[in-house]
Amino acid sequence: MSELLAAGGWGLLGGSALLVGAMIGFLVRIPSRAVASVMAFGSGVLISAVSFELIAEAHEKGGFLPTALGALGGSLIYTLANIVLARRGARHRKRSGDLQPSETEQAGSGTAIALGALLDGVPESMVIGTSLLGGGSVSVVTVAAVFISNVPEGLSSASGMKRAGRSPRYVFTLWSGIAVISGVASLLGYGLLGGASGNVLAVITALAGGAILAMIADTMIPEAFDDAHLWTGLITVAGFLTAFGISRVGG
Repeated sequence: MSELLAAGGWGLLGGSALLVGAMIGFLVRIPSRAVASVMAFGSGVLISAVSFELIAEAHEKGGFLPTALGALGGSLIYTLANIVLARRGARHRKRSGDLQPSETEQAGSGTAIALGALLDGVPESMVIGTSLLGGGSVSVVTVAAVFISNVPEGLSSASGMKRAGRSPRYVFTLWSGIAVISGVASLLGYGLLGGASGNVLAVITALAGGAILAMIADTMIPEAFDDAHLWTGLITVAGFLTAFGISRVGG
């Protein structure tokens, strides 16, 4: 039971960064270039975590084929869900500029954005829970990567929501709810997969990794490139090396 609660707590910690970022993005006027730079850094952090924590761990547990199938499956599931939500107004849910539609411009876009935020956050949280399986300690770099990347995600998205005329109640209720669901997803990731075989864990871990990588390419890097432009690559590499350094120290 203590491990189960710990899994939920770590997931909640990672998800709470979304709320922290949302508060900053909604309450403080931050230059769009700064938002884009932070988003680029967060992208690099997550790419590193996917590479060295999720995909590498999946390969170690199940080999190449389960890892490849899981990663492709995760990216396919994410992409199809993202296409559906994008058509309903959630395409620019992480954009800090004027691209997010208001409810007047596109009815139902608020719900689509909420579901999109959920789609982005759940895979990250589930892998936090699965990292505790087998009696091990939580993956520090995974939690750190999720937390560091969630701050700019919440910041940029909340800034865009404010520009689209969404109320503080909507914004903070949304991100508070996503934070709680992140904790639940982490708890379920630990609780439901406790007796799973190595191949199953490899597929699930790679599934989350593929979904996260697709999310980075679809939603985070476009926002970063929009305003950071030619600095995006350098800043992304800095984030990548930061997470890599944490993983080496933690290992």
